[in-house]
Amino acid sequence: MSTRTAKAAPVSPAGPAESSHSAAAARPARRGSLPLMALGALLALLVLTAVHISQGTATVGPHSLWRAFAAQLPGGDDGPAQADAVLVASRLPRLAAGLVVGCTLGAAGAALQSVSRNVLASPDTLAVDAGAYLAVVAVAAFGITLPPLMAGSTALIGGLLAAAVVLGLARAGAGPTRLVLAGSALTLGLSGLSQMLLLLRAQQTTGLYAWGNGSLAQIGMQTINPLAPVALVALAGLIVLGRRLDILALGDDNAAVVGVSPRVTRAVTVVLAVVLAAVSVTVAGPIGFVGLCAPAIVRLLGARVPALLRHRVFVPASSVAGVFVVLGADVLLRALFGGQAGAAVPTGIVTSFFGAVVLVALAYRSHDVGDSGPAAAFVRLRSRRAFVVTLVVLGAALAATVVASALLGDAPLLLGDVVNWLTGRSGRFVTYVLDSRMPRIAAALLAGAALAVAGTVVQAVSRNPLAEPGILGVVGGAGAGAVITLTAVPLASYWAVSGSALAGAAGAAALVFGLAARRGLEQNRLVLIGIGVSAGAAAFVSLLIVLTDPFNGTKALAWLAGSTYGRTFPETLPVLAALVVALPVLAARRRELDLIGLDADTPRLLGIRLGTNRLGLLAIAVVLTATAVSAVGVIGFVGLVAPHAARALVGQRHGRVLPVAALLGSLLVVVADTIGRTVIAPAQIPVGVGTAVVGAPYFAWLLWRSKAER
Repeated sequence: MSTRTAKAAPVSPAGPAESSHSAAAARPARRGSLPLMALGALLALLVLTAVHISQGTATVGPHSLWRAFAAQLPGGDDGPAQADAVLVASRLPRLAAGLVVGCTLGAAGAALQSVSRNVLASPDTLAVDAGAYLAVVAVAAFGITLPPLMAGSTALIGGLLAAAVVLGLARAGAGPTRLVLAGSALTLGLSGLSQMLLLLRAQQTTGLYAWGNGSLAQIGMQTINPLAPVALVALAGLIVLGRRLDILALGDDNAAVVGVSPRVTRAVTVVLAVVLAAVSVTVAGPIGFVGLCAPAIVRLLGARVPALLRHRVFVPASSVAGVFVVLGADVLLRALFGGQAGAAVPTGIVTSFFGAVVLVALAYRSHDVGDSGPAAAFVRLRSRRAFVVTLVVLGAALAATVVASALLGDAPLLLGDVVNWLTGRSGRFVTYVLDSRMPRIAAALLAGAALAVAGTVVQAVSRNPLAEPGILGVVGGAGAGAVITLTAVPLASYWAVSGSALAGAAGAAALVFGLAARRGLEQNRLVLIGIGVSAGAAAFVSLLIVLTDPFNGTKALAWLAGSTYGRTFPETLPVLAALVVALPVLAARRRELDLIGLDADTPRLLGIRLGTNRLGLLAIAVVLTATAVSAVGVIGFVGLVAPHAARALVGQRHGRVLPVAALLGSLLVVVADTIGRTVIAPAQIPVGVGTAVVGAPYFAWLLWRSKAER
């Protein structure tokens, strides 16, 4: 009898730490509550479906629904009224899309969380959606039109490759910070490539930006009909694997003892999960965070009904929860904005808001597991001579790059032209070109240095060599503040936009630090809360861009992509002032940076107030990041790549890392800006897209190397 009970015990999909509810599961009241919960969910789903169908610009009631259904039967009326036509052509396909997307993403999230043993795994955090979206955009950018099954196969390939990279880099069973950092970084890189294609092939990719935020709007069932059976087969496959996933949650060794291959089970599960995510992307675009929220909801209910945590119940239950999330978000969207605007605003924006809140809540409740990787990875002792040589070489390289940047562009110049401009003896054309080109170079140089120094501070304070300023929510907050001004006041001055960016950055930083400080500013919790706030800010920015007119939306997109276009020398003064103030302060506090970067105990033993010093140093990083973003827009990966490369060159001492990182950051941004201005001149590639495309492979290599050294 006890053996039967043990076999029936539910196993938590979050991992072995949450997997012992056998005693509670054996209670009759608990066993009987599962059918009641299923019945309640069915009734609630019917009500939600009825509300969903009734929303829109045309009035549709139960009678219209019945006539539309009867018209599809043999011998039915072939001439439905206008409301019936609305149902058949728009409302029912939108409902069907919500059902398919909710089911697929909910089940995919549950499966990915199980095989990675990580409650923060989902098609978003594993970059599956970003990979699938890039594949679809790449096909559209070259004018290729594919039928639904072929488009789904393309998305599947992109999603599988992205998931394989993230899982391979983060390792199954790794803590949440490493997994989310890997997925977020790869998402940034893939999104940069997608954005580049959207900008370079604007005519061929018209409408893909809104679709890229996830929209349930459909015209007929042409896409849903061929893909729904694929989703059902993949979902059935995950349910069949439920028993193996239960055993796998007990540990790889235990699974191997009873004849379950961990590697095969994980591989098959990931493939099926990515198939589901690819179906969702093909139907409605990448709808964010459903795969994170739905399993979290079921897991909360599983605390009261442990039978829900068996995978043969957990996977379909997560599918149902995903439907509630997607349809609920769509109902809320149209209730807030009305039928007309609700059709234009992507549903994925609402789910991203909800998912950001869930991510922050999960991070707030999590324990600081210290999984960020060894802080001593890549540590090498360097001599003072090596440090001086590095400074000289980098200084010379930066000077040469600045000169090359001044000469290159849509109007190539000679070195003599630059000399004449400096001495005030240049002609009108040369003066015009350099008056617009040199401020751009100055902005790139200063912003790169500011982001690199901020990244050095963030990595030291968080004791995480894989962190960067963007994860604190500062970049997302600055972007939200600037876009509010760009969309609300189209003729706003640069200073108004910059001030809004600074205010948004400060607000986001206050939110992140306020939430993290209540639990002691623990490093991994700070990182995860920052990522959640960044996701919420990104969803808000997407909402503003979609709702505004196309002209303002284009300006906002160009700013978000990171651009030095149109900058003047006075507009670079805030970044220069921040650097002039911050660098001496950080140089004076280099000892605190060294000690805080070691561990949590050493600074306390030496009398350093860890919380106060962390907060002060992070405040400096926030100011540097905010001024850089206000000057050149959103630029990713500089704060990650430059500090790490600096440590590899001159060691861990921050007295040496800070100046080298500043030079490397300036060099990276100036090079990216120069390439963006020249390769497709007179058109331009935003500097933020260039740094993302360069930074993502570097980050992948960094993760792989740190994994190999463990």
